[in-house]
Amino acid sequence: MPSSEKGSLAHRDIRTTPLPNGLKVVTETMPYVRSVSVGVWVGTGSRRETPENNGVSHFIEHMLFKGTTSRSAEDIARSVDSIGGNLDAFTGKEMVCYNTKALDDHLPIAVDILSDLVLNPLFRDEDIEKEKGVVLEEIKMDADNPDYLVHETFTSNFWKGHALGRPILGSPETVKSLSRDMISDYYREIYTPENLLVTAAGNLSHERLVDLISERFAKLPAARPVPVEVPPSTHAKITLKNKKDLEQVHVCLGVPCFPIPHEDRFNCYILNTLLGGGMSSRLFQNIRERQGLAYSVFSELNPYTDTGCMAVYAGTSIESAKRVVDSVLQEFSDLKQNIVPSEELRRAKDHLKGSLMLGLESTSSRMSNLARQQMHFGRFFSLDELLESIEKVTADDIQRIARIFFQSDLIALTILGNLKGLKLTREDLAC
Repeated sequence: MPSSEKGSLAHRDIRTTPLPNGLKVVTETMPYVRSVSVGVWVGTGSRRETPENNGVSHFIEHMLFKGTTSRSAEDIARSVDSIGGNLDAFTGKEMVCYNTKALDDHLPIAVDILSDLVLNPLFRDEDIEKEKGVVLEEIKMDADNPDYLVHETFTSNFWKGHALGRPILGSPETVKSLSRDMISDYYREIYTPENLLVTAAGNLSHERLVDLISERFAKLPAARPVPVEVPPSTHAKITLKNKKDLEQVHVCLGVPCFPIPHEDRFNCYILNTLLGGGMSSRLFQNIRERQGLAYSVFSELNPYTDTGCMAVYAGTSIESAKRVVDSVLQEFSDLKQNIVPSEELRRAKDHLKGSLMLGLESTSSRMSNLARQQMHFGRFFSLDELLESIEKVTADDIQRIARIFFQSDLIALTILGNLKGLKLTREDLAC
């Protein structure tokens, strides 16, 4: 078995073992639980796709559940059900994940099913054609959701001309054009040991899991690492999209923010929490509670490896749309001009700490946390380190990055709904 090194993290028994072909296995032992969560992570998502094969990463995710060289799709489902476990997957802009959760006694079976899924897909022509119909319906379902639609429209303009701006699902045209050769070629290019990571958390033995993974993945031949992407440019476009059958007007307004590994990332987390990250946030209290202009209003961070976006969403009436935009801009301006009161900063820090700690209570969340830290930082942060980083954020830090982010010429805006002649210009976005 390959050599391993034990992490020196307080209260977290994290160990990493690289296999000879480049694949890494990372585990966190949690002896006080009876479950184990295992994930196989692909370090490339939809942002590596071309305009021609847009949607292929997500399509491969679907196809891996359609059967392997040793299991039919029904066999896969029955195998998981027979051990009382679950099997899931998702595709993001920068990663794909296949994961399973089962009782610790069933870890060998769970690993066997998961590895079979990832390593031995069939990609049969008849399955591809059937699954195109499924994905096309998924695209239609999302297109019927105005919240999704306004975010997709905003994203496509914010990262215009770059794969980050294209939908993870692809378009009806690109999905229909996917062939078996296109799918197989992309799979072979991306599903390589250097681009794969296995993480697990729960009641497990690190050595035993490494043995199980080695048995199945050791024969996967090493390949050249996936090339580093070029950071995309952002675009501050104003888009007013008329959709007459909508009852609400959906507003998405955003600015560039720092990438995931940035030294100011904790300042960004606190700023986002203050702005629109909970019921006590400024946007919720001002726009919903005080003015009654929206039921749903929040801010969100979408950071990536080399870029990022901080966005605000609100659903409102056409009569209130301009007031909602003005109210958001007023909050931007206030964060730039005035120091955040100490009581409000304390509340935001405690909210973020609570969310962080609650988010690490399950084996599945720990498994995901291991993967994201390995992929983005190549190291693991103890809970104490994370809490200390949150505590270090000052009111001056918040004002400093607010002044960097909230500039009128950086603001992108998308409004979707029955607009009835609504017009907004760059002058209307002064903050």
